[in-house]
Amino acid sequence: MLERLGTVAIIGVGLIGGSIGQALRSRGLAARVVGIGRDPARLAEAVQLGAIDTGTTELARGVDGAEVVVVCTPVTRIADDVRDVAEFGPEGVLITDAGSTKQRIVAAVELDPRSRACFVGGHPIAGSERKGVASAAPDLFDGKACILTPTENTPPERLQRARDFWSGLGCRLIELSPRKHDSALALTSHLPHAVAAALAGSIPRETLTMAAGAYRDGTRVAGSDGSLWAGIFRENRAPILESLKTFRDSLAGLESALEADDERGIIAWWEHAKNRRAHFDSLNDSGSLNR
Repeated sequence: MLERLGTVAIIGVGLIGGSIGQALRSRGLAARVVGIGRDPARLAEAVQLGAIDTGTTELARGVDGAEVVVVCTPVTRIADDVRDVAEFGPEGVLITDAGSTKQRIVAAVELDPRSRACFVGGHPIAGSERKGVASAAPDLFDGKACILTPTENTPPERLQRARDFWSGLGCRLIELSPRKHDSALALTSHLPHAVAAALAGSIPRETLTMAAGAYRDGTRVAGSDGSLWAGIFRENRAPILESLKTFRDSLAGLESALEADDERGIIAWWEHAKNRRAHFDSLNDSGSLNR
């Protein structure tokens, strides 16, 4: 159980960071929430929206006295930010993050002894195609999975504190190695985003007046930030390439059945997908998955 914290610092107060701040403040889990960012105007907006108590563009000032620091910057910056927090933060600080890739981040962090002693990789699976603190919500993490990625080098005390922190925000916890995390997320998150973008870009502009629900639902996440996803794709390149091969193999099954005009083959291909989706829905209905 998460006892009330003193100061929690959040680096990157956007959708995820802002929601963490709002959750902490609405649940009374921290005496003070400090936002750290590059743009004073955005930090002022975060204060106005109740995501943080105060903001600063100076990392050393922001993490001074913090019990927990959550790094919510793009995946290409997280390792550097963790090392900076470990350098300037208190000796007993817990550093965790919200990045959707883990292998390279954890490996880079663990090269530095001080960072290694403070860090527990985290990934709350609770984002959307929206961005910015204006889209934050205090209940964003309720019932959502947060994957922690400890290694043999992770101090047990920091791991327990990370468990308490993320579960205190409403998350249900899963623990995986960084490698298994990246392999799983390549299939369950990164591939669907890639497929949505490919579908969105495959439809000629002049036919969009005839598009409706199937196009809208299938391409929703293609509205996400391109530079953010370029970083994710590059960070998790090998597992994503494997997931794309899996997807191509699935499409090839339909293509072969169509070329042969094989009705049974088409139905079997569709039923396999339908059953997999039904299993996903049953997990949602039972409360085993994110809502």
